[in-house]
Amino acid sequence: MKIGTPKEIFDGEARVAMTPDSALQLQKLGYDCAIESGAGAAAGFSDALYEAAGVEVVKTAADLWATADIIAKVRQPDANELEHLTDAKTLISFFNPAANTEGMDAAKAKGANVIAMEMVPRISRAQKMDALSSMANIAGYRAVIEAGNNFGRFFTGQITAAGKVPPAKVLVVGAGVAGLAAIGTSTSLGAITLAFDVRPEVAEQVESMGAEFVYLDFEEEQQDGAATGGYASVSSPEFREAQLAKFRELAPEVDIVITTALIPNREAPELWTADMVAAMKPGSVIVDLAAEKGGNCKLTVMDEKIVTENGVTIVGYTDFPSRMAAQASSLYSTNIRHMMTDLTPEKDGQINHDMEDDVIRGATVTHKGEITFPPPPPKVAAIAAKPKETVPELTPEEKRAAEVAAFKAQTKNQVTLLAVGGALLLLVGLVAPASFMQHFIVFVLAVFVGFQVIWGVAHSLHTPLMAVTNAISSIIILGALMQIGSGSFLVILLAALSVFMTGINIFGGFLVTRRMLAMFQKS
Repeated sequence: MKIGTPKEIFDGEARVAMTPDSALQLQKLGYDCAIESGAGAAAGFSDALYEAAGVEVVKTAADLWATADIIAKVRQPDANELEHLTDAKTLISFFNPAANTEGMDAAKAKGANVIAMEMVPRISRAQKMDALSSMANIAGYRAVIEAGNNFGRFFTGQITAAGKVPPAKVLVVGAGVAGLAAIGTSTSLGAITLAFDVRPEVAEQVESMGAEFVYLDFEEEQQDGAATGGYASVSSPEFREAQLAKFRELAPEVDIVITTALIPNREAPELWTADMVAAMKPGSVIVDLAAEKGGNCKLTVMDEKIVTENGVTIVGYTDFPSRMAAQASSLYSTNIRHMMTDLTPEKDGQINHDMEDDVIRGATVTHKGEITFPPPPPKVAAIAAKPKETVPELTPEEKRAAEVAAFKAQTKNQVTLLAVGGALLLLVGLVAPASFMQHFIVFVLAVFVGFQVIWGVAHSLHTPLMAVTNAISSIIILGALMQIGSGSFLVILLAALSVFMTGINIFGGFLVTRRMLAMFQKS
């Protein structure tokens, strides 16, 4: 079968769904590859690079649609492109099935199989095909670069001969894939980065990247992300009011705001209101990554950059991944290639559209003349976080009773062990000579004392570099010194070796410990 990629006809789209590298991998799966002439030029991939990778370069889109069995695209196809579909063709692209009933009806009428890349379920096995995350990652990074391009200062603070420059203060609203990418980029550029998300469990991720998580004095039980496809759930009106109040408090302080809050198949929630924009300092920048769905900022204009009366720049571009076309094309084509790997388990260049497979079924929106959207929940769901078990608070009487019971159990165990040990010693004494018993009892007592001493030392001190463990080692040297006056040459030799090796451990350990402690002294 032949997989082909036409040139994107969406205005301003520079990405391409097949790169020379991905074409080489697709050929290993048994497919022939074709691309429309000039399809990769805007992303920096010339026709010559495709030809060198063994890809057939087709002159027109009509020829490509006619000869290819599988069409890989980036943008949602328009009505003219859908006319080329047949019951023998498979289309793989972003398709927006929730708001594209006409497209699904057209694909159903043609009998074509359509795989929507934004419908790939967010389960562990499908991460390599998650095109939404790939593009969101680029969008978050590019949003910070775009903000820096419109911001009149450095991100990092500087002290120079010409004066002091304070660091920029960046607020990222939403800590999903795009938000985390923005946080990482902002902190790496030296800005003071704040981040907010309705899911408090992402606070650790935010803080691990060097940003400060913004908490609300408001508790609301949020649905686990595993049950909502990895997205945040809709918040209550009370939570929203507390959230807006916190943003109004932060608005005069921050220099750059990057909003990423978006729930699939919904209009973007309004999080940055007109009065917040008015409270911001002149020269501040807002980058709204939800502009395509109405925007998180009240004043955002889709696909435009505007400057408000008080000098705040609001960027509402919707083509951030396309502005980094080479990188975006590489990631997206890799997502397509992994999808094709799952569709071609035999690597024989033939599609096996297994509707029992969670990933393939979840991404398929039309199949064999039927609309299959929305898909059923995956059989293997993402692992939801276990609810925290609340440990009941014990009363003083219950605590005392538990301590008494633990003491009695410990005492019983110790008495039992001593009784068993004593009985064993008596049994050995019945048959062993007196000279043996004298040494054996000393050995047993030494083992008992050594065990009790070492067992009482904290785990962090179990190292020969620590003074307490060095003191424990002196038990060995005492035994060696007692035996060094023996009449046997072998015993004297062994005792001398014990003294020598234990001395190294003791004196060397104390010396290293002294040096370690000196590292923490000011003088």
